Amino acid sequence: MQNTPLMTAETLAELTALRRDLHAHPELGFAEHRTAAIVADRLRKAGLEVETGIGGTGVVGTLRKGNGNRAIALRADMDALAMPEETGLPYASTTAGAMHACGHDGHTTMLLAAAEAMVDQDFSGTVHFVFQPAEEGRGGAKAMIEDGILDRFPVDAAYGLHNMPGLDLGVLAAVEGPQLASSDSWSVSFRGIGSHGAKPHQGRDAVTAAGVFLSQIHSIVAREVDPLEPAVISACALSAGDFAALNVIPDTVKIGGTARAYSAGVRDQLEAAIGRHASGVATGFGIEADYTFLRRIPPVVNAATPTKIAQLAAVNALGAGNLRTAFPPSTAGDDFAEFGTRVPGAYVWLGMGETRENGQHHNTNYDFNDACIPYGVAYWCAVIAKELG
Repeated sequence: MQNTPLMTAETLAELTALRRDLHAHPELGFAEHRTAAIVADRLRKAGLEVETGIGGTGVVGTLRKGNGNRAIALRADMDALAMPEETGLPYASTTAGAMHACGHDGHTTMLLAAAEAMVDQDFSGTVHFVFQPAEEGRGGAKAMIEDGILDRFPVDAAYGLHNMPGLDLGVLAAVEGPQLASSDSWSVSFRGIGSHGAKPHQGRDAVTAAGVFLSQIHSIVAREVDPLEPAVISACALSAGDFAALNVIPDTVKIGGTARAYSAGVRDQLEAAIGRHASGVATGFGIEADYTFLRRIPPVVNAATPTKIAQLAAVNALGAGNLRTAFPPSTAGDDFAEFGTRVPGAYVWLGMGETRENGQHHNTNYDFNDACIPYGVAYWCAVIAKELG
């Protein structure tokens, strides 16, 4: 380990060991018991007020100083993904079918280190360090909201951070406006009348109806949504028939997928359009369609004031040359949106530099770059200083 301008080699070595320990013991959403216990123990030893079990396995560490009445939340996610690891690293996952393939082990480490570092720093106000469970599609932020986190720990602003492979090491992108899309799920069941494959006229063919529907929904974004408004509709699952009975036209076909948007209006438009096409196709084929649209998480949209705070913090901590105020949004989702839709929020991207081959998010060869730990810790500390200094 080498010294950086932001952290001693000894500190970085200790935090790297912690991060790799978390990496070796990944836990899925709402099962982060070991991770949460480590976080809570270190927060308590540092002198913070600690509450556990929020929204299941969530942890909040609170640090109060001075007489300021402003409060902020800094959030990190703790969960791993349900997938195998193929990195071959000495600290690779020891849990079958679970892997830290999105860097939440790094997020947890950086926020925890920032909490410990701020114990000895002066500011005036309250910081709630939020360690969230189940970000990966299992509703952890919503569970914390429903458990009253913002009532028990009211805040004036919320901040989130995510690592970004390929963005230069130590560079931080803080951009006002949409950062991540809404993430919603849809499914359609076409119910026809099954028949012999050689006698389709004796039934009502749900398979062909499903094929027409699939071709139609991919025209929604191209022909119904404003070209200046990004959106995605993808069919990701299809269930019908049996390959052991290829002379049977099944009576039911089920199709499901995801829909993404950056605005509430387009989100509404996608929900209505998918259902309209399902109904229209079903009517045309003389069959029935059952349609479900599940709103999972809203888009992450950065508010003006906290984004400006994030930008100033990045300049102070990392230098003006390491701030990006223009960066393309992602069509992925993050339930940090559950906080950002209730209080002004800012979600930033921290560059990890070059990564392992195919080491992008949600890849079996992904690994968080420990070299970016000092930059993340410095940024978090600077946000507190700018907000509550």
